Amino acid sequence: MTEADLLAIRQAIEQQIAAFQVNDAAAAFSQAAPSIQVEFGTAENFVRMVEAAYPPVYRPRSVVFEDLLRVEGLPAQQVMLMDQSGQLIRATYIMQQQRMGDWKIAGCYLTPIGYSEA
Repeated sequence: MTEADLLAIRQAIEQQIAAFQVNDAAAAFSQAAPSIQVEFGTAENFVRMVEAAYPPVYRPRSVVFEDLLRVEGLPAQQVMLMDQSGQLIRATYIMQQQRMGDWKIAGCYLTPIGYSEA
């Protein structure tokens, strides 16, 4: 994995989070891997799912990038998120390199950390 790959992975995640923050469904959807796009069909369906099932990803208060791991051979970027209530959640983004070399988000798993700012 090159430094350029690491940067591209981070940028894909940052761009998706930024798109969620400003309600830009098309931009958020564009960072999803083709398999995710096929599964949800439209940007609006995708954003509704993220808002309902992944609120810390949809509207984080803070974002801190952590280690890049490998999960079943795929790069997995760990990101510490603080949700709107002050809870810490580790998001593990499964990344997939596309034919043209760009990186897309192929999945995201949330793990509560057990810390609350409250």
